Amino acid sequence: LIACPSFRGNGEFDLTKNYLDLVVTYTTLMIILSRIEERKAIIGLYNYAHEMTHGASDREYPRLGQMIVDYENPLKKMMEEFVPHGKSLSDALVSLQMVYPRRNLSADQWRNAQLLSLISAPSTMLNPAQSDTMPCEYLSLDTMEKWIVFGFILCHVALNSDAAALSLWKLALQSSTCLCLFRDEVFHIHKAAEDLFVNIRGYNKRINDIRECKEQALSHAGSMHRERRKFLRSALKELATVLADQPGLLGPKALFVFMALSFARDEIIWLLRHADNIQKKSTDDFIDKHIAELIFYMEELRAHVRKYGPVMQRYYVQYLSGFDAVVLNELVQNLSVCPEDESIIMSSFVNTMTSLSVKQGKTVKWKIREIPGRVVIFAFALAVLIVVQLLIIKVTKILSVICVFYSRAFEKMFQQCLELPSQSRHSVCFPLLCTHFMSCTHELCPEERHHIGDRSLSLCNMFLDEMAKQARNLITDICTEQCTLSDQLLPKHCAKTISQAVNKKSKKATGKKGEPEREKPGVESMRKNRLLVTNLDKLHTALSELCFSINYVPNLIVWEHTFTPREYLTSHLEIRFTKSIVGMTMYNQATQEIAKPSELLTSVRAYMTVLQSIENYVTIDITRVFNNVLLQQTQHLDSHGEPTITSLYTNWYLETLLRQVSNGHIAYFPAMKAFVNLPTENELTFNAEEYSDISEMRSLSELLGPYGMKFLSESLMWHISSQVAELKKLVVENMEVLTQMRTSFDKPDHMAALFKKLTSVDSVLKRMTIIGVILSFRSLAQEALRDVLSCHIPFLVSSVEDFKDHIPRETDMKVAMNVYELSSAAGLPCEIDPALVVALSSQKSENISPEEEYKIACLLMVFVAVSLPTLASNVMSQYSPAIEGHCNNIHCLAKAINQIAAALFTIHKGSIEDRLKEFLALASSSLLKIGQETDKMTTRNRESVYLLLDMVRKLRTGDFICRHLFLF
Repeated sequence: LIACPSFRGNGEFDLTKNYLDLVVTYTTLMIILSRIEERKAIIGLYNYAHEMTHGASDREYPRLGQMIVDYENPLKKMMEEFVPHGKSLSDALVSLQMVYPRRNLSADQWRNAQLLSLISAPSTMLNPAQSDTMPCEYLSLDTMEKWIVFGFILCHVALNSDAAALSLWKLALQSSTCLCLFRDEVFHIHKAAEDLFVNIRGYNKRINDIRECKEQALSHAGSMHRERRKFLRSALKELATVLADQPGLLGPKALFVFMALSFARDEIIWLLRHADNIQKKSTDDFIDKHIAELIFYMEELRAHVRKYGPVMQRYYVQYLSGFDAVVLNELVQNLSVCPEDESIIMSSFVNTMTSLSVKQGKTVKWKIREIPGRVVIFAFALAVLIVVQLLIIKVTKILSVICVFYSRAFEKMFQQCLELPSQSRHSVCFPLLCTHFMSCTHELCPEERHHIGDRSLSLCNMFLDEMAKQARNLITDICTEQCTLSDQLLPKHCAKTISQAVNKKSKKATGKKGEPEREKPGVESMRKNRLLVTNLDKLHTALSELCFSINYVPNLIVWEHTFTPREYLTSHLEIRFTKSIVGMTMYNQATQEIAKPSELLTSVRAYMTVLQSIENYVTIDITRVFNNVLLQQTQHLDSHGEPTITSLYTNWYLETLLRQVSNGHIAYFPAMKAFVNLPTENELTFNAEEYSDISEMRSLSELLGPYGMKFLSESLMWHISSQVAELKKLVVENMEVLTQMRTSFDKPDHMAALFKKLTSVDSVLKRMTIIGVILSFRSLAQEALRDVLSCHIPFLVSSVEDFKDHIPRETDMKVAMNVYELSSAAGLPCEIDPALVVALSSQKSENISPEEEYKIACLLMVFVAVSLPTLASNVMSQYSPAIEGHCNNIHCLAKAINQIAAALFTIHKGSIEDRLKEFLALASSSLLKIGQETDKMTTRNRESVYLLLDMVRKLRTGDFICRHLFLF
């Protein structure tokens, strides 16, 4: 190297760089080796293993052991070793005096020089950016500092004899407090240098210089680099914006792009390294919440170069053939002394450049290496720009290394980015960085490839997941605000306003004096000026910024894995929407409180409106979210095994509302088509009418949908089937008496005697009443479902209705039941309830023959018919024309009788008409006996009970009953 004229003469870039890299690599290796505490034990074990394997010790083991001993203090030993190389090393380092000081300027100097600005001089915008030291313009500043620091430690004599060397040395010491050895291993400059020089005589001045530089670095380096990052953020933003609008400028201004990437890379590396090795109390200079913006613009520039790489290549191919080839030809022609073989090579080279194409770029590169002289620097720099992809990886590779091995600081930067709303739009730069982590694998460490790959996958997944969570939380907050606003529009809140208006009109005194007037909905939209910002405005702003980041790229490819940021958001929205819907029911199992269906529907619609607006921010299919979530809510459990609104409302209506009906606290009012609270000593915690009127049932149908309403019906039918099972047991207990009564309805005295032998008569009526109440509730639900579906799918509902109304009488029952099932799913009433048939069919016992089952069904109807007269003695059996029913819900018996008879005799293939004729005959006979009673207490509600038969006849499903059998 010392004898090489290329090195000593013109400072050829590649040779000088490789030489300095060799020195630094050797020094780094020795320092790292000295930090391994068990190094002696390791080489001892190696030698022992070698001896066991080969039967003899490694012959180089004594030299290896001696090296370990000699390099206990590696820098001190190497200072002695490098004495012969001092001149060549110092010459190579001093050659940096034209590059390093120019690269290590303050932000104000960069700003005054309008560095990296394309628009500062519009007239020269199309001129190609050139420099005599083009490869040095994007050389890593960290690399140059390591050359200078380690180089002048090894050849420290030059610091006393060469002012330029001392100037470079002091400038490097003032810029940093530590250097990167390998990955996250660092070297603390000032302490190590001071420890080395303190034992050298006559170096007190150098020691003072080191201490002064250390103080300078601790007090000013942080703020200097902070201002640089601040300048680079604006410079890279301007550069990325201009190039996005005019990508053709990437050709002539390619050097600016690589310089910008290099400068930004150096500052980020410096910050990560020093933030992890802080040597001062104040840490403000090492916390940069805007670092994501700088990384983001780096990624934008990288993306421009990758996207428009062919544009750059074509530009430089034309530049080489149209300009450089001409200039080179003139230079060759003007050479005074040129050997014939070199003349042939140069002429061939000129001809090749003249007819150059993109594919020949690498060929030109190697041919240039063979030509000596000043043309090498100029032509080679331009040729390198043809290899765009390799160069862009080279410029930013070190950044990936730092981000992988300083992952804790890297993650902290990401969290700071998300916490600052103005920076959240740049958060996508962190997962984007993960896409090129694999470029930082080292050829000497192939085993770390899988570690880096797994790390890149886990980090990318974590970043995208956190971004989606943050967006989800913002959307949830907006939804909460919108639900609150929608809640203000509910009818229940207008009562007070109406009351105040009525009182004001009638000039009556309002409640308390000085009571503040309630704000009307919409007041929040009134702004006195544009500067007034509400919480909702802040949330929308933050969401738009974050959604920009999520929507920035459709896919990310990390180590042969594809990540889709929008899918992360979609997944989180589905989970949160599911939890929110269930949460908005406000179901309290302890107090059995639940939100009204209409209020829940209002909140869900407000939530959905907000989610639909998300499509304005990010390209996601929100309809898919609605379909997935709302369809799951129509089932008993969702995909995670959690209860849905269908199960919650089904349980509440069955276990709370209908249970209170059976307890006598609530009655079904047919005139109002609702369940209403009855005045009792213990007031209920809820108003039944507010949960069961037609508007609430329609809201419930909107929420649950046909599937959910089907589940509700099946649950109701299960309760009915359990009641029917108990009724059958009572029939079996009284089977002999009921058999006799069935054939003796025309013998009043014998019937009276047999009736006294019956047991559990009240239980039969109560259970039948419960069945009637459940069926009445189901009819409300079915009617509400029909109304809802008629609004959404009127043509389909009308087709189903027409199909049901025109079933031929001779149609097979199985076919008819299929039609009834279709009709029932649409909310249409049917002569035979298919859900009830299915529920009762499951009760068939293997120990009882079909004939016996049929007999029990017939006797059940007999039992109910002969038990009806006992209702006349109940004080609650009085009929109320206002409600079109009885307060003890016995009017529901009519529906129970018709539906149960139709279902049972459909199952047992009996004649429904005949069985109901028999029922009417028995019931009429039994009720007529009430007129012969003389006890007023027994007959006080006789007329009210008579009306039950009329109700049975009037029901739509009562078409089975012939009018002529209505005996009275």
